[in-house]
Amino acid sequence: MDEWRVKGKPVSASASEMAEVVLPAQTNVLGKLLGGHVMHMVDIVAAMAASRHANSYMVTASVDYIDFRNPVNLGEIVMLKAQVNRVFTTSLEVGVEVFSENLLTGERKQTRKSTTTRTNQNVVILSLSDKDGRRTSTQVSA
Repeated sequence: MDEWRVKGKPVSASASEMAEVVLPAQTNVLGKLLGGHVMHMVDIVAAMAASRHANSYMVTASVDYIDFRNPVNLGEIVMLKAQVNRVFTTSLEVGVEVFSENLLTGERKQTRKSTTTRTNQNVVILSLSDKDGRRTSTQVSA
């Protein structure tokens, strides 16, 4: 096997999660989590999953879409789950789901498609990068 080729990993090996309580500084005047803050958290958890999968520095190349399905309220827990969907020569596609949960009741919002709320769903493309931020051509295997 060539030195530059990275051994494949299962999705579970690089799946990443993060969670935080929504505080007043992260909300708009209606007490809802700011969309920009959600985007920031999506970027972080996607980079975590991609870096764990590739064992490399990763930078965001693009975000295919972000669908905001339900608001996340002040005091709720916002949870993000990321996993690598596809692997290319110099980049990875990472899917991110965002859930919200009422801190006091444990209730999760529901959508038509699942029993747990996907507050939003995202697809993020990240590229392999060296320590100086230059794109690298390391082969990443699925």
